[in-house]
Amino acid sequence: MTTRRITVLLVDDHTIVREGFRKMLELESDFEVVGEAQDGREAVGLATKLRPAVVLMDIAMPLLNGLEATRQMIKAVPGIRVVILSAHRDDAYVRNAIDSGAMGFLLKQTSTQDVCRAIREVHKGKTFFSPAVARRIDRLNPHPVERIGLTAKNKEARLTSREMEVLQLIAEGKANKETAAQLGIGLKTVEKHREHLMEKLDIHDTAGLTRYAISTGIIESSVQPTIV
Repeated sequence: MTTRRITVLLVDDHTIVREGFRKMLELESDFEVVGEAQDGREAVGLATKLRPAVVLMDIAMPLLNGLEATRQMIKAVPGIRVVILSAHRDDAYVRNAIDSGAMGFLLKQTSTQDVCRAIREVHKGKTFFSPAVARRIDRLNPHPVERIGLTAKNKEARLTSREMEVLQLIAEGKANKETAAQLGIGLKTVEKHREHLMEKLDIHDTAGLTRYAISTGIIESSVQPTIV
């Protein structure tokens, strides 16, 4: 009897990275790569359409970062499992990945064996972390690892999905008018979201919002935003 393969969605804004993961996973008989996405917004749409079992998700991507994409797809596709991929092991990155509902967190320099093992483990409903990350979990999260994603107490967790999208676009240097066009909402609505962001985070300028977005992994420090 043929064993049903684990369907996987690959999400990363670098084509060469997605190609590498695809080739790696296609060597395993129990995996099937059903789609690829280059940003978080595309990923949510594909996850809703394709309903993969597991998603390998980069954090820092344009338009919508992997953390917010994870929250949205878990809400849209109950039972979907997400493994976060990151080049960073900073506490804020790990904490926010946990709070987003991800079941795993892998450093990008992890071994092929661990990537495959992570997919298999989260597909079973278990959690999996790169060894360097696993050692930090107990200190970062007072709740049992099995309950990851059920409790979120950091500032970012209080932001709505729309506020997270607006925050990312602000941090990427988009003006209010450009943000409104990108999200398909009114200029006044963007301005209101911006006000709410500053109030909730107690940050009162664009430079501060940008620094916050970098420190929490919403955008990478290599992004050079235009601060106006």
